[in-house]
Parts: sequence; C-alpha cells; structure tokens
Amino acid sequence: MTDTVPDFTILGAGLAGPLMALYLAQEGYRVDVYEKRPDPRTNGVAQGKSINLALSKRALFALEEVGLVDEVMQQAIPMRGRMLHSQTGKLSFQTYGINDQEVLNSISRSLLNITLLKAAEKVNGIRFFFDQQVEKINLQEKSCQLADSNSKQQELVQFQTLVGADGAFSVLRYHMQKLDRFNYEQYFIDHGYKELVIPAQANGEFALDKNALHIWPRGDFMLIALPNLDSSFTCTLFAPFQGKNSFSSLTQAQEVEDYFKTLFPDVLPLAPTLISDFFNNPTGSLVSIKCYPWSYQDQAILIGDACHATVPFYGQGINAGFEDCTLLTQFIKKHSDDLELAFQEYQLSRKVDTDTLAEISFSNYIEMRDSVRSPLFLARRLIENLFHKLFPQRFYPLHSIVSFTRTPYSQAVQHVRNQYSIIGLALSIALLVGFVKVLKTLH
Repeated sequence: MTDTVPDFTILGAGLAGPLMALYLAQEGYRVDVYEKRPDPRTNGVAQGKSINLALSKRALFALEEVGLVDEVMQQAIPMRGRMLHSQTGKLSFQTYGINDQEVLNSISRSLLNITLLKAAEKVNGIRFFFDQQVEKINLQEKSCQLADSNSKQQELVQFQTLVGADGAFSVLRYHMQKLDRFNYEQYFIDHGYKELVIPAQANGEFALDKNALHIWPRGDFMLIALPNLDSSFTCTLFAPFQGKNSFSSLTQAQEVEDYFKTLFPDVLPLAPTLISDFFNNPTGSLVSIKCYPWSYQDQAILIGDACHATVPFYGQGINAGFEDCTLLTQFIKKHSDDLELAFQEYQLSRKVDTDTLAEISFSNYIEMRDSVRSPLFLARRLIENLFHKLFPQRFYPLHSIVSFTRTPYSQAVQHVRNQYSIIGLALSIALLVGFVKVLKTLH
C-alpha cells in the first residue's frame, strides 16, 4: 500500500464511526471516514427519525477515553427515572437507579453527532468525505467503488482495513453476507414509531418535568418523551402497524385528534403541531439484526448496528455501539501486529453480549408499555430495592447493572438470575419459618 492509503477506512460518520476514528487516531493510525449523507454540520438533520438518545455508563466511559465526556454532558439533561402518565392524567414516578448519581442522560442524536464530527476533524490523521455512496466493495482487492451523490462522479479507493459503522443496513455487511458460512438473521417487530414534539411553553419553560423520561403506557403501545436543551420534548409514539390503535387506523386528521384525546388527553394541549407532525414525519420501522462472523481476515470488521442492531427500548443502542469501539480498540492495542487475531477475539467476546442485549431490549418494551402499571411489577421493584439495601454489594436490579456499570450484558443477566434464585430461597425460608411459628401456636 502507498502512503496515500490510510490504515483504516471507516464507512459511516453517524455516531460509532467518528468515535472509532478518534480511538484509532489516539493509537497513531490514519483514518478516512466515508458517509453517504450530507455533512450534518452544514445541512442539518432530517426531522422525524431521531429518537433521542439516553447515555449511560458504557457510552460515558467511551466519551471519557477520547476526551469528550465533559463537552457532551453540557448538552445532556439527566433523567432520574420514569414519569408514568395514566389515561386519567395521574402521574407516578419510578426512579432508575438506587442513588442520585444513577441517571440516564437525554441528548439529541444530531447534537452528539455534530460534537463527534467536530472533535474528530480537529485530529491529525482523520479525514471525512460526505455524500459518498458505496456502490461496490471488493474485499479480495481491498477496494471500494464510491459515487458522489451530487456530481455522480465515481471513484475507486483502496483500503487496508475497512470498518463497517454504516448502520443496520450496512453495505459492508451486505458484501460480507456473500462470503462462505456467513450467518445472518433479520427481524422486524410488528410495531413502528412516529416522532412528535412538545415545544417549550410560552415562557420558555419545560411543559413537563425535565428530569424524567415520560411514558404513557397503554398496554400494546405507548408514547414516550425525552427532554431537549431548548426546553422542548422529543416524543415518540410506538404502536402496531396494523389492527386496533395502529398507525393504519390513523389516516385522517380527525382520527388522530380523537386518538390522542382518548388515549393521551394530557398531551394534546401541549403539542400544537401534533397533527401536522403526525402526517409530515415518517412512520419508522424497528429491526433487530444478528450476524456472524463480524470480520473478514484482517481486512474488514463490523461495529454497532451493522452487526447487532436492536430495538431501542433499553436505551442501550448507542451505549453498546460506543462500547464496541472501546473493546475493539483494546483488542487492536493487544494485537497491534495481528489485526485478524484482534478481530477474532473482539467478536468472540462480544457476540454473546449483543445477543443478550437484543433479548432484554424487546422484553423491556413489554415492560415499558404495559408491565410498569402492574402490582406485580411494583412488588418486584420493592423486593429488589429492599434486598439491595440489605445487601448493597450483592443485589442489584438488572436495569441498574446494565445502565450504570460496564458489566457485560450476558453476565448482568446471569447475575440477576442467580440473585433471584437466592431471593426466592430466602422468601421460601421466611414463609416456612412463619408457617412453623403458626403451627406452634396451634399446639
């Protein structure tokens, strides 16, 4: 390879791509990043498909490693827990963590994207190329054929190692699927999403509690709202595509108005553009993707949604993607003279955790839209918090382990299963002791 060919070529300048570029540049590598979309710093971000992000421990750790955590946190709003809105307007609050430091941080996807791009572009050795559509990849010849979205001019670029950070419908993964023994699984859930907005009030204040993730759980569907720095809330309606209370049943303005009057009566007065937002913003689909392997020799590696896209209901998509960058960098540092081995160890250690994340993410959707209202759910939370207070170093709720530690996802789930076995045993013994005492009083 000539000096003009970078050490790494990254496809995708969304979130994981620029972060990975920063990590690699810190290790002394030269990095080129290609993005099919226009530069968001000059062209803005398309409305209607953002879904605000919830940063937690894993993402914050990565941002700290590249020196951006303080800057990013200035753009974030802490959310201490869920604020549940009943159909009658009653509010109830459920904390996320077990102390005041355990919060999720709401941030605009576009703000975070722009912050990462600005930081990466200042670093020597990182170059960005926007409006570049990848048309063909030849892994054997280490080349990408690109087409400029504006001029339509085509260019063939050489690479040494290609990183696929190009999302759930990754072009790199598409070409890797043609390789022998590549496994791929794609699943769209029956629910989609629609972005809406609750603007700031006339006095510039938030219309709702700004330090909460607001949820309107309605059984088979729900509305959520996350706070923004401009005192607005980005709302997302998650609902079935077909059937009762579905997107397909809402085709007229009056139908949408009646829908919100009936199901979300406290939202309609706060969202003056709700009807126009509903029809102007697209209805997005939600896909879960699993594949393996994630790498090809030392020539290609997948990260983020390109290899493990998941539904957004645990708020871990961005956190998992950023953690990919952290872990991949660690393996590259460990095996700097053997990238193929680094890639192998990365994917072997990571695959089980991202599969686990996909499972708990969908389970959390059921919890958010329905279970949070049930007495059984509330009783379980009460027991979890009680055992944590009694044994603070041993018992943690799953959400706390996933969001506020860097424990691998699969280990977090196994830990909670083990502690529930212990809790079950303890409760059984307590019941038995109580039963024995009752028998003694009878005699």
